[in-house]
Amino acid sequence: MRLKMKLEDAMVYVLATAGYGMTTQRIAEVINNERLHIRVDGNPVTDKQVYAAVCRNPETFVKEGGRILLSM
Repeated sequence: MRLKMKLEDAMVYVLATAGYGMTTQRIAEVINNERLHIRVDGNPVTDKQVYAAVCRNPETFVKEGGRILLSM
């Protein structure tokens, strides 16, 4: 059984594994499909939650051309 990640960790995993930038919607879809992060209420992660995490972590994520990238 895979351990569940915090949302930000799941986002880093998704972007690092893909190797390219993604939209917030696509990041949320991958997180939900792979069940990398489970919300306390059991609902799926939304693109708005992904966007909020990007805004909270400018040292980790970059917004560029409508896509989210890892800041390296």
